[in-house]
Parts: sequence; C-alpha cells; structure tokens
Amino acid sequence: MKNHNINRREFLKRLGIGAGVTGLTLTGCSTASKKLSSASSASSSELPTDKMTYRVNPKTGENVSLLGYGCMRWPTISGESARDGEEDIDQDTVNDLVDTAIAHGVNYFDTSPAYCKGRSEHATGIALSRHPRNSYYIATKLSNFAPSTWSREASLAMYKNSLKELQTDYIDYMLLHGVGMSDGMEEFNKRYIDNGVLDFLLSERETGRIKNLGFSYHGDIKVFDYLLSQHEKYKWDFVQIQLNYVDWKHAKEVNERNTNAEYLYGELEKRGIPAIIMEPLLGGRLSNVPEHIVTRLKQKEPDRSVASWAFRYAGTHPGVLTVLSGMTYKEHLLDNLHSFCPLKPLTDEELAFLYDTADLMMQYPTIPCNDCKYCMPCPYGLDIPAILLHYNKCINEGNIPASSQSDNYREARRAFLVGYDRSVPRLRQANHCIGCGQCAPHCPQSIDIPGQLHKIDGFVEKLKQGTL
Repeated sequence: MKNHNINRREFLKRLGIGAGVTGLTLTGCSTASKKLSSASSASSSELPTDKMTYRVNPKTGENVSLLGYGCMRWPTISGESARDGEEDIDQDTVNDLVDTAIAHGVNYFDTSPAYCKGRSEHATGIALSRHPRNSYYIATKLSNFAPSTWSREASLAMYKNSLKELQTDYIDYMLLHGVGMSDGMEEFNKRYIDNGVLDFLLSERETGRIKNLGFSYHGDIKVFDYLLSQHEKYKWDFVQIQLNYVDWKHAKEVNERNTNAEYLYGELEKRGIPAIIMEPLLGGRLSNVPEHIVTRLKQKEPDRSVASWAFRYAGTHPGVLTVLSGMTYKEHLLDNLHSFCPLKPLTDEELAFLYDTADLMMQYPTIPCNDCKYCMPCPYGLDIPAILLHYNKCINEGNIPASSQSDNYREARRAFLVGYDRSVPRLRQANHCIGCGQCAPHCPQSIDIPGQLHKIDGFVEKLKQGTL
C-alpha cells in the first residue's frame, strides 16, 4: 500500500518469474461472472512474458500493448466488481492484477473519475505508482457528465484531482468522456466548448502534461462526424469507439441511435487516427452467447475460449492501438493474455465465419445493455441493469417461451421466474417502474429503458398468471 518503487528484477522475483526475462520495451510481435465460459486453465507462470503484441503510436513512436486494462471493474473485498456496490476495493488484489498484467507486457491502463463510483483512479494510482512511471501509460477522462460539473472551475478541478489520485504529474492519454450522449452537440458544447475546457486541454497538451488527447464516442453520429471534421484544428491523437463482430454491421439494427463500427473505424482509418476499442465483448454478451453459438465457436477452435474470438477480432484490425478489457478476476486476465501473447490475427475465412455468427446472433432480440450503470441510481430503487441482463440471459439460454404452447414452456417459465427473484430483489424489479424517464438520457446505447422495463414486467405478469 505504500508509495514506493520496486525495480524490475525484484518485481519479477516476487512473482516467481526469472529475472532474465525480456524487457517490457521489446515489441514482441507487432465481464460478467467469476469464471469465463471455457476459459483457459493455464496459470500465469505458463504464459510467456515477452510475447505481448504491441502497436506503435504514430505520434510518439510508443509501443502500446494491444491488450489494455480497463479499470472500471476493480474487485471488492468480497470479490465482486466495485462497479456494482459500495464495498471497499480490494487493493491487494488490484495490486496483484496490475503486477501480473505488467509482468506479461500490458502497459495501457484506462480509468475515469466516474469508474467504481469514483474510486477507480485512487486504486489504480496506488497499484501503478509501485512501478517505474515510464513502464506504463495512463488513460483517464474528463467525465463531467452532470450539469454541476459543466463550469470551467468544476471541470478543471476534476482534471487536477485525476492527477492527484493517479499520483502523476502528466496523463498519457486524456479523453473527453462519452461525447454524443444525451443531447448530442448541445451537451458537448456545454461540457467542453462554451466553458473553454477543450481549449484548456489543448494547452495542457502543448505543455506536455497531456501527451495524447482524444475522445470516447457514444451515440449521436453528428457529434462524431463534427469532431472528425475539425481534425485539422484539434489534431486528435486517438479516438475510443465501440467495436466488436456484432456491432461491425448490426449496431443500428440493435438500436437506432447506435452507429455501425464499420463506419466509425473506417472514418478513423481514413484520417490515420488510431482507434482505442471499448466493449469488445459487447458488455459481456459475446462471452455469454447461446449454447448453439458456443458449440459453433468451440467446433472451430476447441482450445480457445468463446471470449477469445471477440478479442482476436478487435485486435486483427491494423488501425487499433489497444483493446480494452475490464478484468475483475485473474481468470479473465490470463485468458486475454493468451489471446494477445502473441495475437494470432484472424484469417479472411475466420472473419467471414464471425460475421456469419453475428448474423445468427441477431435472430435473438437481446436488449443492448452493456451494464455500464450510467442509468443508476434509479430514484425508485429499481436495479435496472440486473433486470435487463436477466432478460438477456434467458433469451440466450432459450428460456423466453413464445407462448404457453411452446415445447419447453414449463421449464422455461420456472427458469425465468426463479432466476428473476434470485437476480433481482422483488422491491427492485420492473413492476416498480413508474416511467419517470430519468434513466434514459444517461444510456450510452440509447435504450428506451422505461419501455423495456414495462415490456419485461408485462412478460413476467403473463408468466405468473399463466396467460402467455
């Protein structure tokens, strides 16, 4: 817990890794449940420490690990994700995860003042400050979502607090957080333009306190297109987008306001702007797919996890600088390290196979909830993400009967209702939604949350009454 540096030889010695291992500067070869579906059982000692795939930042020449650590889901004392509750973050486990990641070549760590209910930057800063500052890159965000933080003074205070919490005097990758959410251009102007905050961040880049400046995109394509049209003025160093093999062509089909990743990535590639990838697992849904999809993927690659297909897909795109994964548990970290140490890019045949897989998955109308919890807290106490995720889980498992005449009606009815009560306390279930709509504007996926909750509640009532 103390703020002290340890040299690499001592660090590797503590992990039980030979001190003669290749240094991190070599380039190698340029969320949901505790256990991954068919995850690798290999231990960290069986993983190579010098095979991480790196991509070169065209501006700085830095070698950035293709696997980036997303710090939104640090573990708590009880072992759950700090994104979900108020319990203290387990700093010792965070330190161990960071140590293991760095030992195997991960050098990009992505956090935010908003993550883990405001506690992520502090925990990340403690863990990283134990290592030499030039051995890792910190990415954080100006997460001034609330109107109370839109003033210049409040936004700058947030930025300065990030430096303090992260125990650093510069930020490697700074993002305008969640542009395109809610009111689109109007909100973007209030958060970053009218108050002079973007001009301030540009000046910080000039001084070197920010090494790279970019933004993360959610929602309104007009904002994305506008910011890229201003590339000559702002000279974006990178942009963070949602990309996975379903969203490549189907994002707009899932939600009208979303933008297909094929367009987002193509626009960045045309301008030579590196892409940082978020949601490679589509909020965990691509590691928790229907059984027939699991069978399809495992027949193709029996020794790889279901999740590895999504990570390899994101990493195969040459314009991607790093692929973020929020790894709460070491099982997640080790499996992802197997995917990137080194990356085995997908062949054209494998890409076509994944696009066909995405087409099959679109036959299952899941709700595009990524469990980001931006909709929370609900003023009436509903656990919105848990409700939506239980519904999605039952769709994936075939437990959403079309009618009481369905062959598996009795089993599916019981699985849905029993699982619902176990996943969501009754006082927090969908029947308590009054349709106030306070949640919807905060959703990066632009889900009609009240509408979906009412639909689910209606389905539940029909199951209970036997009138489906």
